[in-house]
Amino acid sequence: MSFDDRDPSAPLRGIPMPAQDRLHVRTAEFAEVAERIEYVTTLTSRLNVLPFDDKAGRAALLSEIVGTRVPDSVTVYPPFYTDHGLGIDFGEHVFVNQGCTFLDQGGIHLGNGVLIGPKTTLISSDHPLRASERSEFITRAPIVVEADAWLGAAVTVLPGVTIGRGAVAGAGATVTKDVPPDTLVTGPAAFARKHWNG
Repeated sequence: MSFDDRDPSAPLRGIPMPAQDRLHVRTAEFAEVAERIEYVTTLTSRLNVLPFDDKAGRAALLSEIVGTRVPDSVTVYPPFYTDHGLGIDFGEHVFVNQGCTFLDQGGIHLGNGVLIGPKTTLISSDHPLRASERSEFITRAPIVVEADAWLGAAVTVLPGVTIGRGAVAGAGATVTKDVPPDTLVTGPAAFARKHWNG
């Protein structure tokens, strides 16, 4: 059974999901994550300066970044940035264009045939809204991009979002909630949602 045929409530294949949806600062777990981020930043800096025709070198570094062999059918054009790496799961025939950023602490799954335009950002971690809590912990929730979905140039996908099979997010879209299969979404989503004190 492939990921794209799995039970949607099942854990993501190959993604070590967070033990909790919060990662508290000033803990041993946070120190381990910070160490991993430093290591992966070093690896991505090496990846991004390789000669473009060094496909074998790029494939080896990308596999080291994500902690498992990346399928041969996957294409990731540099520059490419990620903060953790171990939460990224590539399906077959995935294409990621230049300048993309995957903040994957909450998990990012890309189904078979997913296309991702340049300068797209997938963010699976966040900070609390209240200023008094922002430096205390981060929250994490997985992003799932199902088979044959297409994210146009400079799309931003926020934590916990699922983009359905065959769906399209138009260039510049900010995707804040789930997108049904075979659906086009476009435009920014910046509008007042909540108000809080302190």
